[in-house]
Amino acid sequence: MAEPSFTLVQLRYFAAAAAHGSMTAAARELMVSQSAVSTAVAQLEKELGVQLLLRHHARGLALTEAGRDFYQEVRGFLLHSGELAESARRAGDAVVGDLAVGCFTTLAPFRLPSLLAVFHERYPKVRVSVLEGEHARLKRALRAAECELALVYGYDLEDDIDRVVVDTAPPYALVSSAHPLAARDPAEVELRELAGEPMVLLDLPHSSAYLESILRDAGVEPVIRHRTSGYETVRAMVAHGHGFALLNQRPSHDTTYDGGRVVRLELRDPVEPLTVVLAWMRGARLTGRAQAFAATCRASYARPAAERR
Repeated sequence: MAEPSFTLVQLRYFAAAAAHGSMTAAARELMVSQSAVSTAVAQLEKELGVQLLLRHHARGLALTEAGRDFYQEVRGFLLHSGELAESARRAGDAVVGDLAVGCFTTLAPFRLPSLLAVFHERYPKVRVSVLEGEHARLKRALRAAECELALVYGYDLEDDIDRVVVDTAPPYALVSSAHPLAARDPAEVELRELAGEPMVLLDLPHSSAYLESILRDAGVEPVIRHRTSGYETVRAMVAHGHGFALLNQRPSHDTTYDGGRVVRLELRDPVEPLTVVLAWMRGARLTGRAQAFAATCRASYARPAAERR
């Protein structure tokens, strides 16, 4: 049986069309004509002898069952075809090229800048681009090969996503410096002591449900006064006495953007901490630059917080 003679360009055009569900969007990304994408995909299907995409006039493109399997293989192949091309330009064991990394929006300001600085110092020839977003957006990005790795919380990750735990983030209560509990020594609280008090909720998908469940598991029904998707907005609202908050990430200072002051109280209740994980698609063979980033990430999270700043 003769080996298929499809081209790398045909694979790239197919992958873009599959990822976007649209020939038009793929053409826009690739900066070619729509007919060029359509022709390349048709030639690829003819060469393979199988239909990969279903064309719906009103609803765009959909992968066939064979197309889905082929797309999974093509994504990894294209990543490594780029690495193969770069290998000719490598000197010794140098790591070079482009790397796309995703990061959960509330994790990004705490670790990402220093992590990128360390990585750039070690691997100056790698160009890192960052996609910052919420949980569902980053999972879509991994599946669409928009990023090779993603730094996210360890909840709600399906079986097609592999991950390694790099840190834990136990929750704590945040109150205004004028709150009666703020002067407590040691700075600890039981959740039942907050029963009936208004709450400022960090309102992000999954995060809000997790934070509310912490209270309900302790027999406390949340009294939510304000909801906001802004982490620093939560802290500022608390500083001005609008309610307490539950958070996981820990700034190095207690001052808010507008000059207010908050106090962190550790929870005496037995609450399971969130895990912070580095995630990638199961079965994917990570490029050398992704492996280098993963190693740098694990080393960074293993260092004490004082050394990371």
